[in-house]
Amino acid sequence: MHKKSTCTIVAIILVCTLFTLSLIGCGVQAGSSQATATPGRGGLHVLVFSKTTGFRHASIGDGIVALRRLAAEHHASIDATEDAAVFSSANLARYQVVVFLSTTGTILDAEQKAAFVSYIHAGGGYVGIHSASDTEHQWPWYGQLVGAFFKSHPQIAPATVHVEDRHHPSTSMLPSVWSRTDEWYNFASNPRPQVHVLLTVDESSYHGGSMGRDHPIAWYHSFEGGRAWYTAMGHTSASFSEPLFLAHLWGGIVYAAGRATA
Repeated sequence: MHKKSTCTIVAIILVCTLFTLSLIGCGVQAGSSQATATPGRGGLHVLVFSKTTGFRHASIGDGIVALRRLAAEHHASIDATEDAAVFSSANLARYQVVVFLSTTGTILDAEQKAAFVSYIHAGGGYVGIHSASDTEHQWPWYGQLVGAFFKSHPQIAPATVHVEDRHHPSTSMLPSVWSRTDEWYNFASNPRPQVHVLLTVDESSYHGGSMGRDHPIAWYHSFEGGRAWYTAMGHTSASFSEPLFLAHLWGGIVYAAGRATA
């Protein structure tokens, strides 16, 4: 009886040990699978800045909502603010791209400007939407980053847009001739010599254009170690519910973030 009891106890211990080891093995395997999953695929971090000290566009709120939705769809993260204090070297280093969403006027102080310059020099990305070109007119470096400063605009109107480059991530989805309604900016200078033009607007299709046969409205360029992308479109709230315009914006963000080549 003693030997049988001893054998029984040993058998029970052996079964329990094997069962425990199998549980541990399952736990390790599950943990390993969880660790190799990609949380928030893409790891893209975007700062959206919409401070205004001049005209304020009613579409800014719609733009923020649309950009947040785009970020969620593409597994990216977005911080939206109008607090210029975020322009410090330590904070900007957290983001692959900074979006100026219809900013206007003087929005950064000297220290914040220096931090932003350092960010671009370190390989950061810039995206300007609409009145981002009507910002910091007294800061020549910023004008060079954007490509051109805003000068004037006519009334909102439908117009014909021509795609010059179908190979960029912000234009590859667009028809070669794109008809849409917006506020069509005239610029203080033609940016073409300094940038790669993506889209032009046909001045014969609306009234109020002042740049002639060559009227760029979206472009990109490499700039002092970083990347810059700008679109003059986006005045209206309706713009931020247009699938093609939103795809255009996201393509610009992806390019400026260094996640796609031009």
